[in-house]
Amino acid sequence: MPRLLIAASGTGGHLFPALAVADAMPADWSVSWLGVPDRLERQLVPSRYPLHTVRVGGLQGRGLRKLVNLLQLLQAVRSVRRLIQRERIAVVFTSGGYIAAPAILAARWCGVPVVLHESNAVPGKVTRLLGRLCSQVAVGLPQAAARLPRCRPVVTGTPVRQAFLEPAPLPDWAPQGSGPLLLVMGGSQGAVGLNQMVRPLLAKLTAAGVRVVHLTGSNDPEAGQPLPAGVVELPFSDEIPGLLQHAALAISRSGAGALSELAVCGTPAVLVPYPAAADHHQDVNAAAAAELGAAVIVWQHGPGEPALERSLWRLLGPRLRGAAAASDPLRGMSTAMGELAVRDADQRVAAMLRKPRIVQ
Repeated sequence: MPRLLIAASGTGGHLFPALAVADAMPADWSVSWLGVPDRLERQLVPSRYPLHTVRVGGLQGRGLRKLVNLLQLLQAVRSVRRLIQRERIAVVFTSGGYIAAPAILAARWCGVPVVLHESNAVPGKVTRLLGRLCSQVAVGLPQAAARLPRCRPVVTGTPVRQAFLEPAPLPDWAPQGSGPLLLVMGGSQGAVGLNQMVRPLLAKLTAAGVRVVHLTGSNDPEAGQPLPAGVVELPFSDEIPGLLQHAALAISRSGAGALSELAVCGTPAVLVPYPAAADHHQDVNAAAAAELGAAVIVWQHGPGEPALERSLWRLLGPRLRGAAAASDPLRGMSTAMGELAVRDADQRVAAMLRKPRIVQ
């Protein structure tokens, strides 16, 4: 039985594509997982795959901090090497992030093929530094391939969970009515700034007939305040496939995972790039969708500024007024968003893992 080790840790942007790939592997493959203690994988992975953890930090820092991170990385590489040898791993897959560095280095040390997937349009530091050591590099967007010429990357798209690829009902708890549904989701890191932009607009939107589902994240200090009728506010939801499939418009950050889910559901979006994202990669992700006409970009701003409100009325206004389909910008945006989708990205990456190219 071939054995696959998946190294993915931290945020949903790393974990969910890796989970989709794991689920796409043939039944005769054994899959185990490598992560970091006290991160999201501790919640998502153990019920599905055996989870092994090592402590590892980033490659950034200066002085003593950089030295500590380097020593921790070397220890992690040794630990992962022992794991690969003990479990007789045939191939390693990683979706980037901190855990990717020890996984790639240990795999090369053991002579085991390693496949790296980079979801973002701007490759992360680990991809830039260690991509050349990998057997193959897969990328979610063509813009990333152009930035990695020495890695000979393959554009596969970014895998999404199967639930996004199948029809899903609108959750029973969502606001009912005939008005357009607006979904607001800020992701695991950037929800608070997005919430501050959206909340002052809720009363006007619902008064005009817009239904709103607002996923606030778990760290929002203003959560739980009274809401206008027609708004449902939750920290998170595991029914996002149904929400996206039935939403007329989404307001979202532009991480690669969120963008891929929007694309396979054909959901038009107002994208608000997370300003603290590494290398401003969310700016470039958003531009990839905007260039196709699938999304409008609004830069993060304070609650009193008009940019988001103007964009929402421009996009939702024709539908609220009952305008003809030809005058509804959301229809064209939905079609364009679908053109960004790669619905079989999980199968493409799984095929690379079944027959990885060997690097000498």
